[in-house]
Amino acid sequence: MQSGVRRRKGRLTVKIRNYNRKQQHARQPNGKDAASRIVTGDSAILQDNNEYLAKTYLMNTDYEYPVWKDTSLVCGIDEAGRGPLAGPVVAAAVVFPRWFSPENSRLAAIDDSKKLSPALREELAPAIKEAALCWAVATVEHDSIDRMNIFQATMLAMNNAVTALPEPPELLLVDGNRFRPLLPVHYETIVKGDSKVFSIAAASIIAKTCRDSLMREYGRQYPQYGFERHFGYPTGEHIRAIARYGRSPIHRKSFKLKQLGEK
Repeated sequence: MQSGVRRRKGRLTVKIRNYNRKQQHARQPNGKDAASRIVTGDSAILQDNNEYLAKTYLMNTDYEYPVWKDTSLVCGIDEAGRGPLAGPVVAAAVVFPRWFSPENSRLAAIDDSKKLSPALREELAPAIKEAALCWAVATVEHDSIDRMNIFQATMLAMNNAVTALPEPPELLLVDGNRFRPLLPVHYETIVKGDSKVFSIAAASIIAKTCRDSLMREYGRQYPQYGFERHFGYPTGEHIRAIARYGRSPIHRKSFKLKQLGEK
């Protein structure tokens, strides 16, 4: 397996890892019961996890399966960090091998990242990266968010994540109801896609864990704000810290707080 490669261009950070094809069993569309399995030494790790056992619905690639009949490179896209008062917005793009299924693997626990505990997200993120054909992450920093607004920054992060993939996808499955592609590629927006589509849910976990890691680093740099606990979201603790210490260099100046009389 090739190791991860980190590329840094200006404010964009990208990491790509190729999929180990020895883990994939070919799956052909010869009936609704046809399935492939990712079988690794870690496949039973989550079997003893209470959160895993408590899930009554396990997400599968049911949405991708009919699309794969005509399209091989299907990319799930999601973001993390639209709402916080500080830090970057992060987008992830994830492409799984054609006919991939998480059945009987730890990836069966994948869901919208917001529905998973931090511990389970951190456990699933490396498993997603290992199973994916390719993946990439892109960030847009707080100062760029202030210049262009959070919507434009989110669209830029999503497009940059797609651009960073080693091979252009044929179809993008994007969480939400709006997308502005910068590339000539087909796309579909899916409201609440991170709770409906496996590839998008996987991207949501990658984006969330990446951003959380960045905010923990900022927490060490600016310990008075508690970024490692609230990750920049407008919690009571965070607002009180801003009232006491003012805004840090990574706060978004365009995000105003009515609680502090800002307009």
